[in-house]
Amino acid sequence: MTAGLSARAGSTRVTRPCSCPEPLPCQCSYLTLLRARVRAARVVPVREPLLRNGHILVASTVLAAALGSLFWICATRWYSPAVVGRSYAALSAATLLSALGSFNLGNVLVRFVPAAGRHTRGLVLRCYAVSAGASALAAAVFLMLIPVIAPRLGYLREPVLAVAFVAATAGYSVFVLQDGALTGLRRTGWVLGENALFAVAKTGVLALSALLAIGTGILVSWSAGLVVAIVVTNVVLFRRAVPAQHRADRTGAPAPTRVMRYAMADYLGNLSTIAAYSIVPLMVLNQLGAEQNAFYSLAWIIADTLYVAAFSMGSSLIVEAARAPERLAEHARRMLRHTGLLLLVATAVVIVAAPWILKLFGPGYSESGTTVLRLMVLSALPNVVLSVAIDVCRVRRALRWLIALQLTFAVLVITMVAVLLPAFGLTGVGLAWLITGCAIALPLLVALPRWLPSPDRRST
Repeated sequence: MTAGLSARAGSTRVTRPCSCPEPLPCQCSYLTLLRARVRAARVVPVREPLLRNGHILVASTVLAAALGSLFWICATRWYSPAVVGRSYAALSAATLLSALGSFNLGNVLVRFVPAAGRHTRGLVLRCYAVSAGASALAAAVFLMLIPVIAPRLGYLREPVLAVAFVAATAGYSVFVLQDGALTGLRRTGWVLGENALFAVAKTGVLALSALLAIGTGILVSWSAGLVVAIVVTNVVLFRRAVPAQHRADRTGAPAPTRVMRYAMADYLGNLSTIAAYSIVPLMVLNQLGAEQNAFYSLAWIIADTLYVAAFSMGSSLIVEAARAPERLAEHARRMLRHTGLLLLVATAVVIVAAPWILKLFGPGYSESGTTVLRLMVLSALPNVVLSVAIDVCRVRRALRWLIALQLTFAVLVITMVAVLLPAFGLTGVGLAWLITGCAIALPLLVALPRWLPSPDRRST
């Protein structure tokens, strides 16, 4: 450094940072040191992988949401609300079934790939095989049980659609896992490109389907975009990212241990959360009908962007904590403040602009979905606390707390929706999300010094 006091070992020579006549250390020295530290504090967080990769993942989330909104805007223009509602319910079922079969291995890759070294390729391929096979099996069982659990989705049992539904469910599990592998390898820029490719491809196929008057065009386009994204991304992943990880492993990193125990615990917890996300649209569909479910679904797609943004920032936290466990408390507290500020600004914007955002989908969406959108966007703020707490549990392998937090969230959401939906309609659904988020976040904030103690200033 040019500013500050400097002394060489074994020498009494001191370089003066100023020209004042006062003896060292003078006031100017302290001011120069202070200015240098302020400049460093401004520069280091931006360059650190913790925030840089988190920002890229959030940008990926925002871009995917924007292009995804374009997809649904086109869908609402070219298909009736009833078709949109049924299609969204089918896609929600596919994502739920994918979560059932994936065993949450995407988060396993985020947690273990950073230190896997030469074992990365084998770890990723094993996760792919397990996830795709189990997801396909779950989809097949769901098709057999449709008359009992979701009779309005009976059209999925037609032979061609049934095969496509099973394949799309298995493919979506791979789509999620490849994001986890790229994130663990710090290749977040490719995650951004992959999500953009998926969104553009499915929108293009949707336009073609509408032109050809294909009744199931929403499902067909979503599946086609998924295939394109999977093929392109895995070519990049296994030809560039994974070999680079292998070359960097000069010390021979040991194979990850106790992966299955971690995976099953994380799976049980995360499955409950995914179930809440996917079951609520089915509850709305069964009680209020396909048209109301379309209004809710579009509002949830927008609000879910903020939930995914918090999750994306948390993925960067897990990767950096896996590489440097001793900095977990420092990184987690920084992530909590940074993510909370980002979502506070985003929430204010969406609340003000909610009616105009929903008008892009049609006048009915703005009239029926504005209130539920505002409530669900507000619920994303307390969810930041829950998200960071879950990520800390993942890094520390606090498996019981990991399951308990996510299970509590899911039970509260589904219970509150069941209570409030019949009385208040879509507004009750929004209230259910907000009440649940606050009920969990407040105790976590009160207990913050216990589960996330402040790091020692000398170590920071």
